[in-house]
Amino acid sequence: MKHLICLLIFLSFINASAQEKFKIKEVEGKDYKSAYYIVNEKGKAVKQLDSTKYLMCFTQEKYGYFAVFLIKGNSGWCAVDINEKVLFNVYNTSYGEPSPDELRENKIRIVDENEKLGFADHKGNIIIKPQFEIVTSFYNGKAIIGEKCSKIPWGPHEEEGGCHHYTIDCTRAGYINTKGSIIEIGDFTFEEMAKKIKWKSEYE
Repeated sequence: MKHLICLLIFLSFINASAQEKFKIKEVEGKDYKSAYYIVNEKGKAVKQLDSTKYLMCFTQEKYGYFAVFLIKGNSGWCAVDINEKVLFNVYNTSYGEPSPDELRENKIRIVDENEKLGFADHKGNIIIKPQFEIVTSFYNGKAIIGEKCSKIPWGPHEEEGGCHHYTIDCTRAGYINTKGSIIEIGDFTFEEMAKKIKWKSEYE
């Protein structure tokens, strides 16, 4: 019984540590390479990150339960907690440009190895497993999904590795609630569904 209590205390300590808020401080060196530091809520830099591993940070000077990095050896953007554990990959919102998704209504879009999308919460917990072909951010507890989608190029693309811009066109559209349940899906356009549920972009 005594050993069980000790184990539970130890496990709760690990979980509490992983749930600790922090921010990333960037210091630019003479060679224009950035050094990244984990800063706790007391404002103390508790660890310098390996600059050969952490190539670019998207979330800086803002306290949260995870930071979004481009990490050497990992494809795409990674959400990392205070213990440097990779929690999930963050959806990049623009093809060919570094534009990882951000929290909206305490949720962020995530992507798996099959390019399916889902959501994690502001604490880094996966709350809706990746399963959607395309999905918007949440607005008033609703997010628009698309099925049978294709990418339509804006025009001739640059060489490989350059900026590639597309319009996403889906045959069907619908929407989900905050549990990931599909409430409605049908032969709607994105615009029709957005008007139907009064969904708004974060840029409006």
